Amino acid sequence: ECGECNGDGSSCSSANLFFSEAAEGSSNNKYLEVYNASDATVSLSGYAFPSSSNGSDGTYEYWNSFSEGAEVAAGDVYVICHGSADDFIQAECDGYHTYLSNGDDGYCLVFGTADGFEILDCVGDWWADPGSGWDVAGVSAATKDHTIVRKASVMTGNSDWTASAGTSEDDSEWIVFDQNTWDYLGFHPHDFSSDVMGCMD
Repeated sequence: ECGECNGDGSSCSSANLFFSEAAEGSSNNKYLEVYNASDATVSLSGYAFPSSSNGSDGTYEYWNSFSEGAEVAAGDVYVICHGSADDFIQAECDGYHTYLSNGDDGYCLVFGTADGFEILDCVGDWWADPGSGWDVAGVSAATKDHTIVRKASVMTGNSDWTASAGTSEDDSEWIVFDQNTWDYLGFHPHDFSSDVMGCMD
């Protein structure tokens, strides 16, 4: 399988996985969605989503592994959600993580081990506490009380969160939606051309 060494080292490189959605909803309605943009099923045993809580020094504080046997099919998503999330979210949930962010915890998707890894993508970062949340696409503290969804034009992860978040709707890799917007959960990418901000079908 992709993501696992097969002796000759040919598949010892990371697959094209990245965060496609992140939600910080009311109560425990939180999740992270990982999209497999490659053309093969990927075992998540060689991946993790380490985090820092409320600011760090650029290194992760918590090493968060995927569930044993977890994998994500080509073109599919793997949803990490809070165990007490709404039933709608639970229906799409592939794995659980109790300590999902309140908006100011940085998560990165990585390939490797706790001692050596490659950062593939991030939501937030492992540096100073951003306050209540990180700004995304010009929206203040957008990682708190919002859902952020990756634009369809984004084809790979970005280890530079500042560049990923951007400063405007145009230069951000994300679209920011109102809190508890779950319309896009469970699949990726999406056509937003018919959507008006805040006016979901």
